[in-house]
Amino acid sequence: MDDAALSVVELLTKRGETVAVAESLTGGLVCAAITEIPGASVVLRGGVVAYAIELKATLLGVSPELLAERGPVDPDVAVAMAHGVRARCGATYGLATTGVAGPDSQGGFAPGTVHVAVVSADDSEFVRTLHLTGNRAEVRAASVAAALQLLAGAADTSA
Repeated sequence: MDDAALSVVELLTKRGETVAVAESLTGGLVCAAITEIPGASVVLRGGVVAYAIELKATLLGVSPELLAERGPVDPDVAVAMAHGVRARCGATYGLATTGVAGPDSQGGFAPGTVHVAVVSADDSEFVRTLHLTGNRAEVRAASVAAALQLLAGAADTSA
């Protein structure tokens, strides 16, 4: 059981708050970590795995111009994904991951370049850029941990 996921579920349950997750490089691992925790159904509204660039626009409302200008590996794209999933799922918090898990570079970005973002109900934005090392599985696992830690910190700040 993931300690960060447990902390998030306990905190959001206690406060009567919810989260929705938009994932790219993590491919559903954030939602999986949350749903490992008993009682997660009280806090997890849903998740969207938008691996394809066009799905970030059509499903999550990320500006096609932003995607065309900067590509999917960008902190502003992560924030836009978090806004989109929060609004579409009706959650207190939107949480998003985007980046390059590897083993190869993508769009000029090295493996391990990751952006995680959280948007709260009052539209406060929290974003973190990571430069992770390790193989694909290690980068994805570290991205999940960072995303959950960012959510816990954002929820603490919103208290």
